[in-house]
Amino acid sequence: MCNNNGNCIAEILEKILMLQQQNNTNITLGCERPFIPNNTLANTRPINLYCCCTNSIWTMPYNYNDEEGTSSTFRVENVNENTATLRILINDNGTITATDNFFTIDLDYISCIKCLQDTLITNI
Repeated sequence: MCNNNGNCIAEILEKILMLQQQNNTNITLGCERPFIPNNTLANTRPINLYCCCTNSIWTMPYNYNDEEGTSSTFRVENVNENTATLRILINDNGTITATDNFFTIDLDYISCIKCLQDTLITNI
């Protein structure tokens, strides 16, 4: 563990998760945009995470349609106290595709979240 911001990070990720689920009543936190406009226009707020130990962007390996790669773009799927389960997304020049690859991370290792443009991902 290199950080004790996990609770703050968890709160932000919980708000993003609520936004993705369209439960956006009175949400004021979640990378400055208060809501995802409409689930027919967007259903995901993709994020990048930064490691507090190295200040580098967090990347994870994936396998999609028998092709392997690494990605730094993720979708919040669940938040449980100080951990989060994230789906690995493929960001190919702004076209985002969901994989069926997930990981759970201890949020004490995250120092920063970068929110990307809200998007509609059809294969989730």
